[in-house]
Amino acid sequence: MLHDLFEEERRHVTLGPGATLLGGFVRDIADDLIHHIHELSARTPFRHMETPGGKRMSVAMLSCGHLGWITDRTGYRYTDFDPLTGKAWPAFPLLFLDLAQRAAQEAGFRNFVPDACLINRYQPGARMSLHQDMDERDLTAPIVSVSLGLPAIFLWGGLHRTVRPKRHQVLHGDVVVWGGASRMIFHGVDVLKNGQHPATGDIRFNLTFRKVN
Repeated sequence: MLHDLFEEERRHVTLGPGATLLGGFVRDIADDLIHHIHELSARTPFRHMETPGGKRMSVAMLSCGHLGWITDRTGYRYTDFDPLTGKAWPAFPLLFLDLAQRAAQEAGFRNFVPDACLINRYQPGARMSLHQDMDERDLTAPIVSVSLGLPAIFLWGGLHRTVRPKRHQVLHGDVVVWGGASRMIFHGVDVLKNGQHPATGDIRFNLTFRKVN
């Protein structure tokens, strides 16, 4: 009972203007989302990309949708095909598109139509340093970020990298949506701790939906 009350209290947490943590928003469809991730990774594998500075990212990634995000020595960018396979990125599963639009609307953003979804796979020791999502042409649309599997610490900073970030735990089925005045906030994920989750083992998956064009 106390656990249920706690979950209800954290269901909507305001991180800033235009930024909301929706606790447990997709918990009821989490198993289906994970199934789709495995199907997608069989078609376009997860890979550890390289930053323009030559650093190997600790998080493994793949994309689906009309566009996919990549990074290598030539820079950060979106492409309409997977350079690893030479084929178009897999289309969104319908469930992906539905959840992204429902979450955006719940957070106050209507008519969100993403054209890219970056899927991140974290294992213990992986992290995502503070950054801004700034490779999209359309900066009026929100980012919708879905957490599955192991819990993580989501870092929520400011409009400058020097702002000390606040720490928010994100659990299996949580969704964070940010846009408007918070669209260019620096954010990241702290080092993932060891653990086991019934749905994913020692892995955390993160789906981030974006409208690029």
